[in-house]
Amino acid sequence: MFHQYKTFIENGDLVVIYLNYDSMLTVRVATDGSLNNKYGTFRHNDMIGQKYGSKIQSQYGKGFVYLLHPTPALWTQVVPHRTQILYLPDISFISSYLDLRPGKVVIESGTGSGSFSHSIARTIAPTGHLHTFEYHEIRAEKARKEFVEHNLTDIVTIEHRDVLANGFGVTGIADAVFLDLPAPWDAVASAKEALRRDTVGRICSFSPCIEQVQRTALALDEHGFADIRMYECLVRDYEIRSLPLPSIDEAIDGQKVNFKLNKNDRKKRKLESGANSLTSQEDGNSEVMLSKPVDNARGHTSYLTFAILAPAAAS
Repeated sequence: MFHQYKTFIENGDLVVIYLNYDSMLTVRVATDGSLNNKYGTFRHNDMIGQKYGSKIQSQYGKGFVYLLHPTPALWTQVVPHRTQILYLPDISFISSYLDLRPGKVVIESGTGSGSFSHSIARTIAPTGHLHTFEYHEIRAEKARKEFVEHNLTDIVTIEHRDVLANGFGVTGIADAVFLDLPAPWDAVASAKEALRRDTVGRICSFSPCIEQVQRTALALDEHGFADIRMYECLVRDYEIRSLPLPSIDEAIDGQKVNFKLNKNDRKKRKLESGANSLTSQEDGNSEVMLSKPVDNARGHTSYLTFAILAPAAAS
């Protein structure tokens, strides 16, 4: 369901319940089941047969929710956190730089909570394949169960394996390798072995500390990788405000505009000051929408280290 879309909700389907921007959850729709939240009771029978994207009322009309089709982007916001996860700014940036697209073969380690795994699967579907590795057995089993429930087993193969100690166990099959490991430099040799020999291979390492970046970059250089570069993705919110525009008369007279006054207050003050008439600009649209970045950016997650392996260097 995460890489193929359907129109109507059926019994057994996974549905993302949208309460508001900061509050979403998932339910597996079942006949005679129900969902209870602060907006009331929502019967699963009322969801079955509805179109994805529909808005439904609670049983007694107290509130409403939206029924959304599961996607990797939504799953990132509702996934059960078993580890720190990647979010959409990093996911989109990594997918672009690794040149992920349908038909690509990708290696990922570690799987963690599976947030990025779902995005990779959709990006490389229907003919690509993801080999994902997780050293923690319980996390690996939980991720495997989710891949089965989400109909991703044709695209995703998960293995419980310590790749730092035992490598990936594959040779010359991958177009790209993604490493989210405590010591990614120890996996560089195995990553090189796993990359294809007949085309440019790409690698990305996701590390929270700059010291990890330094050691990884040295290992990449030692194993023949090139174009080594590091990026950091930060999300910055913008404030949107509607501010008054000065009229032509005000601009000519050099009057200082009081941006704290709304349009009606400015009209009143202009009339009280003895102005003959209001300009057509002020009678019409005399406000402008402006944006400014907030003072503080959202906190750091990790550094992204990229490199490529040319076919001639792969041997």
